[in-house]
This record gives sequence, C-alpha cells and structure tokens, in this order.
Amino acid sequence: MTELELFQRFGVALAIGALVGAERHWRDRDEADGQRTAGLRTFTLIGMFGGAAGALELALRDGANAGGLIVIGLFVPFAAAFTLFHYREQMADNNFSVTTVIAAMLTYGLGALAVLGDIRLAGAAGVVLAGVLAARETLHRFIEAVTYPELRSAIVLLAMTFVILPLVPDDPIGPFGGVAPARIWTLAILVAAISFAGYVAVKLMGEAHGELVAGAVGGLLSSTAVTVTNARRSSAEASGASAGSLAAGALGAGVVSYLRTGGLVIALAPALVWQVAPPLAAAALVMAGTAFLLARNDAGTHETSAPTNPFDLFKVLQLAALLAAIAFATRAAAHVFGDSGVIGVAAVTGLGDVDAPVITAAGLAGRGVSLETAAIAMLVAALSNTLAKAAYGVALGAGRFGWLFGLGSFAAMVAGAAVWLTMRGLT
Repeated sequence: MTELELFQRFGVALAIGALVGAERHWRDRDEADGQRTAGLRTFTLIGMFGGAAGALELALRDGANAGGLIVIGLFVPFAAAFTLFHYREQMADNNFSVTTVIAAMLTYGLGALAVLGDIRLAGAAGVVLAGVLAARETLHRFIEAVTYPELRSAIVLLAMTFVILPLVPDDPIGPFGGVAPARIWTLAILVAAISFAGYVAVKLMGEAHGELVAGAVGGLLSSTAVTVTNARRSSAEASGASAGSLAAGALGAGVVSYLRTGGLVIALAPALVWQVAPPLAAAALVMAGTAFLLARNDAGTHETSAPTNPFDLFKVLQLAALLAAIAFATRAAAHVFGDSGVIGVAAVTGLGDVDAPVITAAGLAGRGVSLETAAIAMLVAALSNTLAKAAYGVALGAGRFGWLFGLGSFAAMVAGAAVWLTMRGLT
C-alpha cells in the first residue's frame, strides 16, 4: 500500500467519525460543554483511533498475517472505557440508552475497516450508520404505528421468500410439463405480497385510492393474481361496501397488463407495433377511465377503513394452488390440441398467462408465421386473458364486484375490438 493510498484510507476513517459525531453532537446540541459523553470531536477521534489501529496493524504485520490482534487488542480497552464512562453519565441523568456506545464501537470498527479492508464498504456503512441514528424519531413513530398482525405478516412473508423458497424443489412434477413446487410457492409469495401491498396502500392513501394504486403495482407482476385476490376479498366483506374500490384495483392491474404487453411487443417485435398497440391502447384507456371512475365514486359511499390483517396465509396458499391448477390446465389443453394453429394456442394459453403467448408469437413473427397472424395471436391472447379474469371476478367475487369488474372488462374489450376492426377496414 502506497503512502498516498494510506493517507486516503485514513481520511475516510476520519470522515466516518466526523459524520457520526456530527449527528450525535446535533442531538445533544443544547447540552452545556462537558455535559456530553461524545460529540463531534470525540467521534472524530474514535474514527481516527480505529484508522490508527488499522495502520499500526499494517505496519507491524510486515508481510505476515497478524490476525487482527492489534485492532482487537486496542478495541477491548476502548470499548470498556467508553461503556463505563457513558454508563456513569446515564446514571447521573437517569436516562438509559446504549445507542451511543454501539455507535462508538461501530465507528472504531469502520475506521479500522477503511484502512485494512474495503474502503468503499466502510464509507457506505458509515453513511448508513449516521442515517439510522438520525432516523430515530421516524423509526420510533413507525414501530408505534405497527400492529401485531402487520409485524407477523411481514415476518411470514419474509420467511416465505428467503427461508422456505430456496428449499422448495424447482423440478416439475407430472405430465404436460408438470407443476414445479417452487412455481406454486412463488405464486403464494406473489399473492401474499400483493395483499400486503394493498394493505399498506389502503392504510396510507385511503381505501379507494389505495386499492387502485395497489392494483396497478400488482399488475406489474400478475394481473390475474390481483383479480383473484380482490375478488376473494370482496366476497369476504360482510357488507360488500368496498367492492367498487376492489374492482377499481383489479381494473388498474388490467391496465398495467395491457401496457406491459405493449412493451413486450415494442421490445421483441417492433414490426408489429402499429398492428397491436392501437387496440391495446384503446382497451387500456377505457379500462383506466372505468377504474378511476369507480375509485372516485366508491370513495364517497363508505368510511375509509383499513383491513385488520394484511393477508391470511391459508387463503394465500389456496389462491396459489388455484392459479397453479389453471396454468397446468392451459398447458395440458395446448398439448392435447397440438400446433393446430398459433391463434388457437394463444387463446388457450392466454387463459392463464398473457406474456407467454405474446413472447412466443413475437419470436415466430416473420419466421414461418406471417406478421398478421402473429399480431392476431397477440391480441387474441390479451382478449382471452381479459375474458378469463372477468370470469374469475364473476365466479369468485361478490355480486357487485363481479358486475362492476365484468362491465369494465367488457367495455375495454369492445373498445379494443372496435379499433382493430376499424384498422382492418382501413387496410
């Protein structure tokens, strides 16, 4: 390590201490001199102390691995002395907190890391440390506002994603391509995440607008999952008062689905944009207008009230199994009917997923399949998917949700078909 690089690393250690010290000093800025355990100067010296310990380790290592004995050997007495001093201050003020002690230890460690290890990691960690310390009031208000069901649901969702999912087998089981257990579990995570996002959006923005935003966000992942989730939620409502806002959320997911399909066409088959984009845009525009109208009207028909539970795990697993069964049925139908026609296969596969037939048609366009046939296959897939979601909404949702969502879906399909027929007539 050159002297210039050592100087730079030592400067980062110093800056980390100064940044953390500025936050600690600002928090106790009203205290008189001599009444603060640690402020700007003290923490700057702590960062320098950690950097000096790292530099001393480098100097005494002389090509051999000292195992961090210098850094650890200086850290232990420093931590003991600082903890004792801070404890005496807290006893005098009758105000007990260990935050400053932990911050001091981290500052020393990051100072040593800046000299001995990754300087970028040390600098980033120092900024994060100062940010966490500065966000004390915000974090405290957040914890006070969180309910036990919210905390439990968040932990369950994180466990489903980061603990269980890596352990679930990914190999398909069964005929017609089979069913992958990891795929089913991923659907369960997706449904739970959509429900949780809807809960948070409703709590922050109010029921009508929250459902619309949550539906649009969920539509980026799966508009079918949003539709099925909102339909089941509407049937669970005793009064059915929120059916309009839930329908608005499901329609918002449909709008995003149309836009996502258009994006796939632009990216994968730009030659088909002028044949596919106008009908999709017309359908999306009509569906978006219906969703905003429902959200606005439903906002004044009942009091805003957030649900008491972000999601029910048993119902989430039921919905995931239902979606997996639908996907399996569409693959089986496509296998039985074979390649009798790209359009027919798109209609069948579009019942469960619109992305797969659109991507397939884009890959075949101009390569054995005419551009017109590929464009029709894409539009048929979007139409089939919209019809399937309307059927799910009517079958699984409350009566008001079913006819509102069905009406919005029907209006979108009529608008898209009218534009397509008009374009056909012009050509």
